[in-house]
Amino acid sequence: MNIDEAEQRFRAEVAGLSPAAATAPDRELAPRLTGVNCLELFTAQVLSRQADLAARRLGASGQGFYSIGSSGHEGNVALAAASRVTDPVLPHYRSGALFVERVRRAGGVDPVRDLLLGVVAAAADPISGGRHKVFGSAAAHIIPQTSTVASQLPRAVGLAFAIDRAARVGIDCPWPPDAVVLCGFGDASANHSTATGAINTAVHTADLGVPMPVLFVCEDNGIGISVPTPPEWIEQAYGHRPGLRYFSADGCDLLDAVTTASTAVAWVRAHRQPAFLRLRTVRLFGHAGSDVESAYRDNAAIAADLARDPVTATARLLVTAGIRTPREILDHYDRLAGQVAATADDVCGEPKLGSAARVIAPLAPARPDSVRADVLRSGPPVPGPDSAGAPPANPVTLAQALNETLAELLARDTDVLVFGEDIGRKGGVYGVTKGLRRRFGARRVFDTLLDEQSILGTALGAGLAGFVPIPEIQYLAYVHNALDQLRGEAATLSFFSAGRYRNPMVVRIAGYAYQRGFGGHFHNDNSVAALRDIPGIVVASPSRPDDAAAVLRTCVSAARVDGRVCVLLEPIALYHTRDLYEPGDGQWATARTDTHVPIGRPRVYGAGTDLTIVAFANSVPMSLRVARRLEQRGTTTRVLDLRWLSPLPLDDLIYHAEATGRVLVADETRRSGGVAESVCAALVDARFTGSLARVTSADSFVPLGPAAASVLLSEADIEAAAYRLLTGAGPGR
Repeated sequence: MNIDEAEQRFRAEVAGLSPAAATAPDRELAPRLTGVNCLELFTAQVLSRQADLAARRLGASGQGFYSIGSSGHEGNVALAAASRVTDPVLPHYRSGALFVERVRRAGGVDPVRDLLLGVVAAAADPISGGRHKVFGSAAAHIIPQTSTVASQLPRAVGLAFAIDRAARVGIDCPWPPDAVVLCGFGDASANHSTATGAINTAVHTADLGVPMPVLFVCEDNGIGISVPTPPEWIEQAYGHRPGLRYFSADGCDLLDAVTTASTAVAWVRAHRQPAFLRLRTVRLFGHAGSDVESAYRDNAAIAADLARDPVTATARLLVTAGIRTPREILDHYDRLAGQVAATADDVCGEPKLGSAARVIAPLAPARPDSVRADVLRSGPPVPGPDSAGAPPANPVTLAQALNETLAELLARDTDVLVFGEDIGRKGGVYGVTKGLRRRFGARRVFDTLLDEQSILGTALGAGLAGFVPIPEIQYLAYVHNALDQLRGEAATLSFFSAGRYRNPMVVRIAGYAYQRGFGGHFHNDNSVAALRDIPGIVVASPSRPDDAAAVLRTCVSAARVDGRVCVLLEPIALYHTRDLYEPGDGQWATARTDTHVPIGRPRVYGAGTDLTIVAFANSVPMSLRVARRLEQRGTTTRVLDLRWLSPLPLDDLIYHAEATGRVLVADETRRSGGVAESVCAALVDARFTGSLARVTSADSFVPLGPAAASVLLSEADIEAAAYRLLTGAGPGR
């Protein structure tokens, strides 16, 4: 059945209703739900439906762009009725009626205009600025989501955790301490590992006695694009789970939906524990604008859904309750339809984003002077007799430098949280967080589940709530299990909210290879390309202790000041390294400084004029040893430690390349997709005319034991490549 037929059916059914005796508009039809309330909710449902229809017309005329409709899901307006405007919402992508009513209640703007500005990708769109059609509103506390498949659930769990934690720690949070987090998703998404992991984390966390005020709302329309969901699957999967209070309502019956949603929200608010609301809905007019539903559903199934149309059902309720006559309902419907059509015509003339600079502006905000000032702020002494280990003047290892810096940050700034698997009592696999929990308490330094999605989701929620979270991912290989929490959630939030929302965080990841006699692939991983490919995030990789301390400070301040998403890749093999040239020389342990290292500025060793070796992480000490041997043969070399893998220090790179006229990139990652590709491309783009070569690890996973040496970059490889470059003998590996 097409849209025109559905409209005709609505009109015919309403016109055929028998008017009831008029009743007082303020009469309660359900507890705390009067006729006036029902009419307001019906208005939101109709506006959402008409916005869907307008979006389809705009798309058909080439004036609108990809948009997923909410038709059939208008029962989610009950969530707006059941909650407070100050309860944060992470909506399902079919939450049109919820959005319209919540924004109306927040006041001051036209929610339909906001929606349609997004449909036509207008720069005036008040949430995404013309970058995507999303449901989002800072005033209405709707955190923008795109057409996500459950990826927002870990963030919702993190936010529920952080709202209570903010009140206990004394952090200024955008939401009141008794707020309830509402998180919507579909029945198909409920099967996604991200959803099951997030719900498991919520239940597990609550079981530990930690407040977890989140209401998971599954809008169950019985079909995931074209794949049916068994009718009772959601109830079977979630209806009897210990620790998860379960509610179910008919989303096509406004009274049932509002009454049940109100009960669910009130229960979560009172108990501060997670609950699950199954809202039974229908899906009308297919999955999205380009979807041809008749290709995979029979006519009887399509007609059965239309027979349960929630907009028609609410109109029927208003007529049978004597709130409005059929004629009044149809006149009201037509007025709203005309209003939406006029708005659709108007937004078509709004200008679009016209330059790459305007498009990417929210991705990487940068106020370097403010970041520097935040880095250099002084703080109180670190508590505890063993608080800071060795004084700053004494040489420390990279692991010790990170530990002491984390302690200083925790002591100085109450907004800092440190968490991850094994980082509390154990102090981390490599001792980097040793003693922090004892000194700063379990509210600020705590262990998490063994679930990288939930670790990052906790950071995503905590960042929204006013914290600067520093989560730890135990090994680089493990972050790939949860990469979408960085790519699809963290990196996109500022982009899709035009900077109105941000999720500051510094993700510490132990990575790279060269752990002799340990690990294999999952504990020796050098795949950084997936991180460097994410627009807007900062990827730092210090190699020596003083740099590790300074870079960590810079990342924390960039997160706090600019809302940046930062990843700190820490070379495991250098955590406890003290020596550089010979055993016992102690030349890699350094005095930890409190200096500032600006994002995108490298460290340079030496001032040689014959060769520049570009390196990072483990390849820095390797290259320094090679440079020393070259020096003994009469070749002067400088080693450029990138320190920042994204953004790359391009200006310094070009300067030092030109200074020697020869550049060798020593890349411990891989030949395909490694860092060296970008370094070489940057030099080519800058029209560098000197000699250029790279030497890398092989395109291989890291094997266990001595076999690792056959695929990883070695000092011998670097030295041989340098010799070839200096003598013109040809390229290296």
